[in-house]
Amino acid sequence: SYFFLTARSVRPPNAAFEGTDGTELQATPQTSFHCTAATCKTGSTSKGGVHFPDDDEDISINKSYDEKLQDKVIAALPEPDGAYLVKVGFLRSHHKYEIVFSLPQVPTLGKDVSLSPALRSTAKPRLRATRITPRPDGGVRVVCEYSAQQEGVVQEELTLVNRSRRDSSIRVRLQARVMDRHHGTPMLLDGVRCVGEEKHTK
Repeated sequence: SYFFLTARSVRPPNAAFEGTDGTELQATPQTSFHCTAATCKTGSTSKGGVHFPDDDEDISINKSYDEKLQDKVIAALPEPDGAYLVKVGFLRSHHKYEIVFSLPQVPTLGKDVSLSPALRSTAKPRLRATRITPRPDGGVRVVCEYSAQQEGVVQEELTLVNRSRRDSSIRVRLQARVMDRHHGTPMLLDGVRCVGEEKHTK
């Protein structure tokens, strides 16, 4: 945080001095500034200086910083219907991305997880899983490729199944905000990597 202070020369409080007409005048306490990282306000007190945030303010600042860090990481959010929503942030149209995210442990799915056979047979899917590996905590780590084509807020869906029990499955909805390819390069979340540009066909 940065503090900008203006220094000026003032007479000490209650100091007497002579006016232009020869009468004696009395100085009043100088108004001081109390500044924190978020606000700056004036107070009527003779004790000047900078007010530094106390412990409670430090905690609130640290929390907001942690929340900003969390906003840069991909998270799998459970949905009411049992699916998981994975928000991957801003992407650029007509570019291909590698996206890595983790799902928590799903008891009904188990560790022997695979992509749905129906999705594997799709000719040119925009989203496809390239690697699914179990995690030590019981969840799974999913690596997939996504081809960003349509602009706007778009969703693509993956279905993960248990190799031994095909009736046990879970759906993953990947949500992206795809911007025009001429509108600059977006800052990618942790776990998202651009792997190339695709030809633009009208």
